[in-house]
Amino acid sequence: MNITIAGAGAMGSRFGLMLHEAGNQVVFVDGWKDHVDAINKNGLQVNHDGVEKVVKIPAYLQDQVPSDFKSDLIILFTKSLGLEGMLHSLKDTIDKDTRVLCLLNGFGHDEKIKKYVPEENIYIGNTMWTSDLEGPGKVKLMGWGTVNFKNWVPGHEESAHEIAKVLSDAGLGAEYTENILEVMYKKICLNATLNCMCALLECNAADFGDTSTAHTILTDIITEFAAVAKAEGVNLDAQEAIHFIETKAYNRETLGLHYPSMHQDLIQNNRLTEIDSINGAIAKKGRKYGIPTPYSNLVTNLIHAKEELRKAK
Repeated sequence: MNITIAGAGAMGSRFGLMLHEAGNQVVFVDGWKDHVDAINKNGLQVNHDGVEKVVKIPAYLQDQVPSDFKSDLIILFTKSLGLEGMLHSLKDTIDKDTRVLCLLNGFGHDEKIKKYVPEENIYIGNTMWTSDLEGPGKVKLMGWGTVNFKNWVPGHEESAHEIAKVLSDAGLGAEYTENILEVMYKKICLNATLNCMCALLECNAADFGDTSTAHTILTDIITEFAAVAKAEGVNLDAQEAIHFIETKAYNRETLGLHYPSMHQDLIQNNRLTEIDSINGAIAKKGRKYGIPTPYSNLVTNLIHAKEELRKAK
């Protein structure tokens, strides 16, 4: 399959590499010139569970994609702030047969995607894989993961299953998931706690988990998320979500040494974060349903304050 990875950061690089190694025709598209130049000059330099390798995958700057460039599948891995800009850059390459899979963290991306992609070609979901971008053209991969998604418009399940098979054949553990909103709520609990706290406290997941206040912080934030999910008809078990994070994400032998994406963005690269699509999105939904979300509001404001203090761009 011809696949475009739109957003070749940490996670996009991981997916692009694994899909390439499975025999697909993969192209990276990204807005970071140094990263694109490094990939094209030196190849993607990969540390995969301690094994070093270099893989040649073509990369384009998003404002230099040829207008006649086409792909069967575009996988969106931009940050939420860059989503619409990426879609605008790719608009001439998207036709009636181009399928678009969005695996961005958080909520609200469908409204932007629908401006550029026919709704029947949109697939929405999330992933539990992890990856670290260590510099231009350099990525560190660790651990295991899964992908869950479904077609946005009913009646396109067969196409969704076809995409899932392509991803799974590449070792990405993809599943068509009917109750995708429930799965997305579970994932956003991870983003809304570890991502934010590791950025605010400037630590990795295991170090945050070692603090005496970690359990209370998780409980306060995730309880709000469960209340908002219930208002949308989604059964989010707060205790189950907390247990998953505490038993899986803190383990120093697996994922615990990982610095989540918000830390990578704000602390390592001084970039603006996707907080408004995570805690900010839940706070917005809370206002819509009349549900108090003081912890989500506070975390959102603290991240924005830190962005301003660091003059993040």
